[in-house]
Amino acid sequence: MTASQIIAVVIFAVTMMAIMTEKIHRTLAAVTGAILLILTGVLTVESGFSYVDVNTLGVLIGMMLFVTIVKSSGIFEYIAIRAAKIAKGRPWAIMAMFMVITALLSAFLDNVTTVLLIGPMTLAITNMLKVNPVPFFLSQILASNIGGTATLIGDPPNIMIGSAGGLSFTDFVWNTGPAVLLVMAATILCFYFIYGRRLQVDQDAAQVVMALDEGKAIKDRPLLIKSVIMIVLVVLGFIFHAQLHLESCTVALTAAVVMLLIGKQDLEETIAGVEWTTILFFTGLFVVVGGLQETGVIQILANQLMALTDGRLALTLVIILWVSAIVSSFLDNIPFVATLIPLILTMQNSGMDVTPLWWAVSLGACLGGNGTLIGASANVVLSGISAKHGYPITFGGYFKVGFPMMLVSIAISTVYLLLRYAY
Repeated sequence: MTASQIIAVVIFAVTMMAIMTEKIHRTLAAVTGAILLILTGVLTVESGFSYVDVNTLGVLIGMMLFVTIVKSSGIFEYIAIRAAKIAKGRPWAIMAMFMVITALLSAFLDNVTTVLLIGPMTLAITNMLKVNPVPFFLSQILASNIGGTATLIGDPPNIMIGSAGGLSFTDFVWNTGPAVLLVMAATILCFYFIYGRRLQVDQDAAQVVMALDEGKAIKDRPLLIKSVIMIVLVVLGFIFHAQLHLESCTVALTAAVVMLLIGKQDLEETIAGVEWTTILFFTGLFVVVGGLQETGVIQILANQLMALTDGRLALTLVIILWVSAIVSSFLDNIPFVATLIPLILTMQNSGMDVTPLWWAVSLGACLGGNGTLIGASANVVLSGISAKHGYPITFGGYFKVGFPMMLVSIAISTVYLLLRYAY
């Protein structure tokens, strides 16, 4: 290996270790790695920023701004209360409905945003029913990561994959969507046998939930109407962005600008609602992985993987799916996917049909996040909400449920991918 390759690998490894151990903030780790690559001459400022995926950052910023305004209307609280009343206060029915709602919201919103919206409502309703909220939170963690796998904008890794592979919103729905439906159905069924049959409440507690007035959850009715119309238009924009010859970031940023204009919300507060540390993290991470691309390390890894599998699609697909899932159970899936993307692009340049591999990465990385309590940001956030209110979710307690469920989901995904793309 050349000196530049060694430096790039060392900086990449140290950056990943810093992110894994959380000794310093992951954003600081990524930006430090990027700066070191420039200071050591592996990259110039221009070449470093050429590896930054502007489309991914645009989608993230646009959707964060959009959701910050929309949630001010109270629409999400309305949905949660309405669902609990439709379930007639029955805990298992509420758990199942909240799983479906969480999965649907996560398909179009950031997973962390989804659990921040659903978590407090779940806590309020379980307190009324006098039942332990932990099983509900566990089911929502799994549902958020499963639902986010289904669409281009549901999970950051999918945004990255879609941008790199030139894949549209409908491509994701058509290719990962069926697997997500199968996994979601299996997860709901498993939770019924694990928790559903044991959840019992007295009639008085159920009546308290039925007495809730969902209308009072609406904070701003004009904004609610505008939000519903814009949500429909945004979904249509993402579905047809390829036919309209628009980048997905253009759709997201346009939606954000329109909501800023018509939402009449405080501009500075709305902009402050964007997770700028996450945006900076992505920027630094793209540059760090760019160092491996610039020096040819990614090319070496791609050649080794193709030599190992002898170019056989089925074997390559299974390896990428399971490695992605296991690694993403313990590490942040974003840096891992950022490393895999140039690897797959290099394999594509060698003449291999890599389209099925994109779906393997998506299913593996996103569903793998369900494996442990630290596998995805939504897991950490929702467990934090639970602990803050006196219901701690331990790493071991989560692992007993989450890891087996993750293995089930990846097994289902393996069969699905092999039947659809390899045979």
